Amino acid sequence: SSGINAEYGEYSSFWPCVKAGGIYLLTQLCKMIILATFFPTYEVPVGKIDLHGELMKGAVDLFDLVGLFVIISQQIGRGDLKILVAGVGWAMAELISMRLLPLWVGARGIEFSWKYIQLSFEANISLAHHIVMAMLIWMWTRNNIEKSVLPLIISLLLLCSSKQTLLELLGTLFHFTSFGILSINVMVTFLVGLVATHLYINLCIQDNSWGNPKYH
Repeated sequence: SSGINAEYGEYSSFWPCVKAGGIYLLTQLCKMIILATFFPTYEVPVGKIDLHGELMKGAVDLFDLVGLFVIISQQIGRGDLKILVAGVGWAMAELISMRLLPLWVGARGIEFSWKYIQLSFEANISLAHHIVMAMLIWMWTRNNIEKSVLPLIISLLLLCSSKQTLLELLGTLFHFTSFGILSINVMVTFLVGLVATHLYINLCIQDNSWGNPKYH
């Protein structure tokens, strides 16, 4: 294990993760500007679904894939290091910007609430989700990936990108509780991660590159 730690230490992964977090913030800023400029919100009656707005929101979420692609393409090192830097850096920035303050302030209060437990679960699911997305994007950038696998990778990327929008639609249509949505989120993330990991392992075996430091 000391050899592995030394190998990864050479890449100085801390600042690349911070840089990935900066790209996350820039991506979210661009998404907010696009939504506010081109897709204004409308008053929706209670109980109704703004399908057009949700579809537009899902389309803008594709910018997350672009942001992760930029991180992976700029990172130097092994493929697995690129995946971890992109996934962990992105998830860290999301945690700090969206969940850290509610957890720090609310969870330390006297009154117990399940929503902070849910926030903690969501943060862990988000970490796995972003690592899976980074893994799929990295495989998509590979020149030696089998053409027959590309449609599956693209489909999984689109599913990952639109997952939050789809979960919100399901919750509105079927009146799921927040923990019901969380359970569906766990199952979808687990299944997509299982398929992505299987594809990743097959690609590594195909290249016969386990333990090869030149594996990019």
